[in-house]
Amino acid sequence: MDPARISLRPFKLSDVDEFLKWASDDRVTRYLRWNTMTSREEALKYIEKVAMPHPWRRSICLDDLSIGYVSIRPESGDGGCRAHVGYAVATEYWGQGIATTALKIAVSSVFKDFPDLVRLEALVEVGNNGSQRVLEKVGFLKEGLLRKYGYCKGEIRDMIIYSFLSTDMVL
Repeated sequence: MDPARISLRPFKLSDVDEFLKWASDDRVTRYLRWNTMTSREEALKYIEKVAMPHPWRRSICLDDLSIGYVSIRPESGDGGCRAHVGYAVATEYWGQGIATTALKIAVSSVFKDFPDLVRLEALVEVGNNGSQRVLEKVGFLKEGLLRKYGYCKGEIRDMIIYSFLSTDMVL
């Protein structure tokens, strides 16, 4: 995959049909906290009420078509030095380096966008090997296993925590 074809940009309402293609796929949303989208109206509402007002949620685009997202949410107050990272890509693009490229772009710019930010954290379920590889290829460090840490889709699950510091190098 030519990395020049991959870009990040804010979501637009006109992304709704492309967004729904991947947000309606249970394989994509399996490890996400939000549920699979079931209608165009639901997808439109999500883009308008969640994605667009989010402090840093970008559409991962291939030739400017939305094929996923990357989200970086800074904590508030004393936790403002930390932010949580999340991302997903349409299944038809898995294994092509798109999530890795998109996350590299995000990490390279987010510390400029949030000058108080020092640490990015990503929580990944133990069984989500693809996501673990993406983080490691970007330069995130695996810090450890958090047993019964994250609640997702009705279950409390084991999570692996990864971090990337503002002083780390994107690989």
